[in-house]
Amino acid sequence: MKRENQSSTSKFLLLGLPIQPEQQGVFFALFLGMYLTTVLGNLLIILLIRLDARLHTPMYFFLSHLAFTDVSFSSVTIPKMLMNMHTQQQSILYVECISQMYFFILFGCFDNFLLAVMAYDRYVAICQPLHYTTVMRQELCISLVAVSWFFCCIHALLHTLLLVQLSFCAENTIRNFFCDLPSLLKMSCSDISINELVIFTEGGMLFTLPLSIILGSYVHIGTIILRVPSTKRLFKAFSTCGSHLFVVSLYYGTLAGAYFFSSLWDSNDKYIVASVIYAVVTPMLNPFIYSLRNRDIKQALEIFLSRANFLK
Repeated sequence: MKRENQSSTSKFLLLGLPIQPEQQGVFFALFLGMYLTTVLGNLLIILLIRLDARLHTPMYFFLSHLAFTDVSFSSVTIPKMLMNMHTQQQSILYVECISQMYFFILFGCFDNFLLAVMAYDRYVAICQPLHYTTVMRQELCISLVAVSWFFCCIHALLHTLLLVQLSFCAENTIRNFFCDLPSLLKMSCSDISINELVIFTEGGMLFTLPLSIILGSYVHIGTIILRVPSTKRLFKAFSTCGSHLFVVSLYYGTLAGAYFFSSLWDSNDKYIVASVIYAVVTPMLNPFIYSLRNRDIKQALEIFLSRANFLK
């Protein structure tokens, strides 16, 4: 493409949600409530895990990191969306857009790795219960989290550096409520073959590897349980893994709907709806999923509330 048909874009326009102007106030209140629920719910889980010594185990160590990631993941996109809805402005600076995309990829990737680590933790707890304390020692837990952070930082940085090398056309409208990589690539006037190659190779590997660990862990868990069928054992395994399985299904289901099957849809509105579920709804539901079905979290919450009442 000729040079004169390209422009040095200094800002982009976020179209936001496909809602009518008279509905802005209702949706602003709705998403503000969802964001506050996400932040307060996940921070409460982190606080309970820190305060209750009984929750100082590998499973809750990983859960605290998942809660922190959910708060960060939501904070990347929702505050900007709320500000645009309140001010009726849709613009976002180029630097802000690129930064938002980087952190969105970073925390989304880390969420992916954490779910795999938590699945491995459940595998060791159920399939190798006698060796659990020796296998899932503190050094290993910290190393797994640190390695996940390292690879996710490299992953997000790689896609960001490749993106900033591209030129953008005069069309600078993003048909979403945040800066996501697929939308930015569609607006580029440059050759994006390298970007697509990296997405399908490196990005695909970082997606399929954690998913393979999750599936492999639960296949082994199911095999162990079915060898000696027992209602008590089955109930115990479900109570231990049920919450995590639900989160995994919700995470990968909405992720696939937002990015892998979006090309099959006849409307961009469906893509935005899937993005809302993936980026907004899922982080909000995690505290409820883990707390409502978790006896330890409930007991820690009861102790915390009784202490708070006593101090009053």
